[in-house]
Amino acid sequence: MAILITGSNGLLGQKIVAQLKAKDLPFIATSKGENRNPDCPVENYKSLDITDINQVNALLSSANISSIINTAAMTNVDACEENETECRKINVQGVQNLHDACTTFGLSHLVHVSTDFVFDGEKGPYKEEDKRNPLSIYATSKRDSEDLLMSSEHDNWSILRPIIVFGQGNNLSRSNIVLWAREALKEGKELTIVDDQFRAPTWADDLAWACIKAAQQKAKGVFHISGPETFSIYELVTRIARFYKLDSKSVKPISSSTLNQKAKRPPKTGFIIDKARKVLGYNPLTFEESLSKLTD
Repeated sequence: MAILITGSNGLLGQKIVAQLKAKDLPFIATSKGENRNPDCPVENYKSLDITDINQVNALLSSANISSIINTAAMTNVDACEENETECRKINVQGVQNLHDACTTFGLSHLVHVSTDFVFDGEKGPYKEEDKRNPLSIYATSKRDSEDLLMSSEHDNWSILRPIIVFGQGNNLSRSNIVLWAREALKEGKELTIVDDQFRAPTWADDLAWACIKAAQQKAKGVFHISGPETFSIYELVTRIARFYKLDSKSVKPISSSTLNQKAKRPPKTGFIIDKARKVLGYNPLTFEESLSKLTD
């Protein structure tokens, strides 16, 4: 029986595909539109819009699927603020469709990827059971998608919350802060980086491993999946510069209040990942170990 991946054109989806391929495990990769990942075999790919319940039901009724790993989401925080309808259609209704289909077709497990933004950032680092208080439309949509599963009479699900997922992929629609910062530093660009937002960056390969493990173990409940260290975005960029021996003199710290971002961000998240270590055997790379895996 195969694992179904939604959002397989995205960074995390591509990493899950790569790891399942390497382990010679059966899978079906899906995204909306055509396959943009040249490393995903054509025979393993299906176009799927998770917001269309008819498409979801048609695929699940015709394939031998054991579990779903849902990485599909609208994740541009400011874009979500401008288009709440589309955000909720993908991030909430899409999850409802997948959960309903799992129940209808008797699938054993749904792994849903959420976010650290469900917290307000006032008391990080956070444990899984800490109170959520989303500050933006994106964060609220993710909280509500979690609630769909948490309030269900079925327990065939797990929620994985990561923080700032980074890594390299093929034909990605969006970059990530690590790749952007490395390139900007190489070009000697003047960078103004917030020093009052703190995160624990998550190596995409580590998160992919955790998603697969949760699906295989049918792990139940919420798991915090992130890197082992929490530090400011400013420190993140300066550590990239130091690791690659790039000049960081052009990197200037600024306050979040000067950015005028449409969506409010939590000031400090970071996770306590003891549960994931114990239950899943999760053992993330350090930030510098992750950087050593990136290619030029």
